[in-house]
Parts: sequence; C-alpha cells; structure tokens
Amino acid sequence: MKINTHQLLSCAVAAARKAGDHALANLDRRSEADAITHHDVKLKLDVECQAIAEAVVREAFPDHEILGEEDDHAAIAAPSEEEGVLWPTESDETLWVIDPIDGTVNFSHGLPRWCCSIGVLQGGRPVAGVVYAPALGLLYTATCDTVAACNGEPLHVSDTDALEESIVMTGVDRHKNTRVPPLAVFNAIANTAQRPRIMGVAALDMCSVAAGQADGYMETGIFLWDVAAAGLIVQQAGGRTEILQRDNGFKLQFLATNGPIHEELKGVVLKALGTA
Repeated sequence: MKINTHQLLSCAVAAARKAGDHALANLDRRSEADAITHHDVKLKLDVECQAIAEAVVREAFPDHEILGEEDDHAAIAAPSEEEGVLWPTESDETLWVIDPIDGTVNFSHGLPRWCCSIGVLQGGRPVAGVVYAPALGLLYTATCDTVAACNGEPLHVSDTDALEESIVMTGVDRHKNTRVPPLAVFNAIANTAQRPRIMGVAALDMCSVAAGQADGYMETGIFLWDVAAAGLIVQQAGGRTEILQRDNGFKLQFLATNGPIHEELKGVVLKALGTA
C-alpha cells in the first residue's frame, strides 16, 4: 500500500534534520576519517549520520527498505532500464535512499556547502525528497504532487533558453573511461555555456537549478543517492531530469535542467562523450 506523500515527506524532513544537525554539531570531528583517497574522503560522521537518519525512518516505517551511501552495495543487483524510473522494481515497494553527507570533502575542509539528502521512491519512482543544508540554513523539499520549496517558499526554475547564456553546474570528469580524454565534458560545457561551476555537492547543485540560480546540471559519474531527492525537487520546480546512461546499478550519467536548454546541453555532452 502506498503511504501518503505528506507522511513520507514529514519523516524525511525529520530524518534529514536530525542527521544534518548531528554533523553540524560535530564539525570539530570533521577530520576523523575512515578512508582517504586522492579525490574523496569517508568520514566516521558519514556512518553516524546515516545510522541516525535510518533510525528515524525505521521508527516510522519499519517495513520499508533503505539504501544508504554507506551501505555495502556489492550484493545488490543492478536494475533494468525503464524510462522515468530511478530504481526499477516490479512492485510498489517503498525505498528510502539516503546520502548522509553529500559534499563530504567540502565538509571535511570546513566549507559550509554540504547537505543531507533523502529521497523516497515507490515503484522505483521518486515521490518525496529532502535536501537539508544545515550550515546554510536551507531546507529544500518536494513531493510528486506538490511544488518544490526552499524553507517553505515555492521554487521555480529559470526561463533561460540559450546555453550560451546559462550557468551549468558540473563536476570534473577525470576518470570517465579510457575512450574519452580527461575533462572532455567539462571543457565542452565551458566552451558553450556562459559559465560552468564546480561546487562539489551534487544535490545542492541541482537545488540551485530548481531555485533558478543555475540553469543546468550535468555529471558523468554520479550516484543514485545524490539525485534521488534533488532530481524530484528540480522536476517539481518545473525543470527536467534525465538519466543519460547507467554505468552500473548505482552510478549514473545524469542531466538536470530548467527545460529550455535541456536538448542543447544534452547534445553538447553526448558529443563530448562520443555518443551523439
């Protein structure tokens, strides 16, 4: 049975607030790392915050499934393709998708641009989403039947209709694959958009699109937990999202725009990737 989306959103807000506030209250522990790689860091607080968010969800909905960034993903099979579905399934089961600290590198350096992101899927489709940035005092929300909002105020995407006049949020495609030169997508965006911007927090980047502060977002290697909530927020703010490719069960090539520049930006990206 499908739960009312208002109930799901209320729980997601409570879980994101509790997890995000725990991270904010423990900024002095931001250097406590479980693992550090050349381009990323895994903090003890990542695990703690995911556990906190999960506990809130399980108390309200003990029978629901939860997928978190900090889980062991090796045993989970990749989904099949289906248009408009983030995580395809044959049932209407409810799946909570949690990214406890999106922008962990920013967080670990003391930058305020990071967030807790929680998306709720039913039948693989997003029905509720929250992106909470406690250090910035921003709470983005949406359900599949309500308009997107920030701190309760409605959001709407920009009406920019030319890529050359657009700000596009993106990442750095250093290691896409051996066929595509490093920075190929970034360079293509930089050469066609008014400005590319790399802020290091996928969920907040997409919320910037939803708020009309940016016109597009593109990453060639992002994950389900980065987009499960923010993608819905973009859609409910009048924007458009698209999975260009699934690289495996969780890793995606993902595009989110205000709508008018979508096809133009998509064409630029696909050409850079050699798949146009």
